[in-house]
Parts: sequence; structure tokens; C-alpha cells
Amino acid sequence: MRRTTAPALAGLSATALLLSGCGSDSLDGSKSSASSGAAGASSKAAEVTKDASLAKLVPAAIAKEGTLTIGSDASYAPNEFTAADGKTIQGMDIDLLNAVAAKLGLKITFQNGDFGTLIGGVNAGKYPAAISSFTINAERLKTANMVQYYSAGTAWVTAKGNPKKLDPDNACGLTIGVQKDTVQQTDDLPARNKKCTAAGKKPITIVSEVAQSKVTADLIAGKVDGFAADSPVANWAVAKNDAKLEKVGSKYASAPYGIVVKKDNTAFAEAISKALEALDKDGTYKKILDAWSNGDGAVTSFPVNPKP
Repeated sequence: MRRTTAPALAGLSATALLLSGCGSDSLDGSKSSASSGAAGASSKAAEVTKDASLAKLVPAAIAKEGTLTIGSDASYAPNEFTAADGKTIQGMDIDLLNAVAAKLGLKITFQNGDFGTLIGGVNAGKYPAAISSFTINAERLKTANMVQYYSAGTAWVTAKGNPKKLDPDNACGLTIGVQKDTVQQTDDLPARNKKCTAAGKKPITIVSEVAQSKVTADLIAGKVDGFAADSPVANWAVAKNDAKLEKVGSKYASAPYGIVVKKDNTAFAEAISKALEALDKDGTYKKILDAWSNGDGAVTSFPVNPKP
């Protein structure tokens, strides 16, 4: 579900951060990094110990690098976003890959980069891997290895108690917020509007905002009747505002996320896959997802290059 380009947004205030649970959706182009000890909601990587048998699966060239630099676009809370200091990169994806690295006996640091450049950076050797809510699709699989680790879809959120009786399948005539440059704004809501007008009903009034934090704020203020967003984003907004918001309906149009590894380094991708399996088996995987209010996206297998 991750948009194909990362929006350039104005910096968010601390108030907006607390309101939506989002970090800054704007980065001024500077690159910042966070070590594997970065603070997050779970910090489970600190509890993960090296598995010697899994560490042997890591290609020698990777293992001897010392600290690996992993690419991520830190503009997508709660998956990857900057902390209050504006530099530390944290999030669900960050905690997961920190745990993978610990299991493989690796040290990693995260470097912020524009979403659209990350796969190219992996292929150019800038990063040995990248994690940034990449949806696994046929186009990306042509140029990179991708290790499945999560499943995201679209979810809808409304005010607590659902006073407008919002139903995602019958939202005609209501006002719905959405973040710009997401599939919900470009594809989902326009398709629903076509059905509304074809049935002779009032269209959905779509209110598009640059920042998801503003979409969330609009709903809390009663300016919109609900919003549609990627399920991790929706789950996080509700978790941070559970007295005011609730999800409505079920998640749909789900698709897997994948960790990106260079196309000619399948061995490293397989090592990551095995580490994820081990984290799932010992319960760490689910604990990390639950810590970020996103356990409903857990997958039961972690294949390399699954068929989209």
C-alpha cells in the first residue's frame, strides 16, 4: 500500500505529533541515522540474542562489514518515522529489522532517504538492505529480492461510537478524509464515488490533506465523518486517540510488505527470512507488532520473493 513517492511535507508540530502518533512527514533532505539501540515502542532487539547457526547463513562480505547501513524513508508512522529529536529513526519496521540483525549477529544503523531512491540505493551498493513499508509487487521483484514480513491493507476510522453510522461500503454522501498521494486518495475513494453516482446517490466528499496528522485532526474536530488509510497508519491513529476514534469495517485489499535486498544477494535475503522465522517462533515478532498496535498484520511465513 505504500505510496510510490514520498510527499514533501512541512514539519509537524509537537502537538500534531501527539495528536496523530505520527513523526515528521517532512525531512529537509538531510540524511539522519539511528543505531540499532534506537528508542521505540518495543525495543525488543535488546532482548534478542545471536543465533550462531543463523549467523553462518550471512554472506561473508556482509558479515565482515562491521555496521551495516540500512535505508529507510522515515516519514511513515508508525512503521518508520523520526523521534522527537528529529534525527532518531524509530518504528515497527525499525524494531523488526533490529531484531533480525541481533539474531544474525549483525550491527546496523538506519539512514534516512527518499522513498523512491531506496531500491536503487540497494542495487547500487549504498545499502545492503532497505526497509520502508515496500509493498511486494511484480515490478519491484524484477530488480530486487524482497522478504515478506507484514501484510497491510486499507482500514477506515470514524469518531468514537460511529455517530454518523459510517459504513465503508456505503459512504455515499459523507465526508471522508484521506492523505494525498496514497492509494486511498488516487484509487479507492474515486472508485467508490463512481459507484455512488452510478447508483444515483450523492458522492463522497473527499477531503485530501498533505499530512496524515491533519487528516486525523480533521476527524477529531468533526470536520470529516471518517478517514481511509493504510491499516498500520489507521491502527496507530486509533491507538493514540482511543477515547475519540475507532475503526469501522474490516481491513481489505491487503498486500504484503517486503524487506529489500540486492537482486544478486539472495543468500542474504534467505538469512533474513530464516531470522524472521526464528523471531516468529520465539514470540518476538508478534510482540513487536503488538507494541506498535499492528498485530493484525502479522504473517505466518516469510518467503523470499513471494508471488504478488
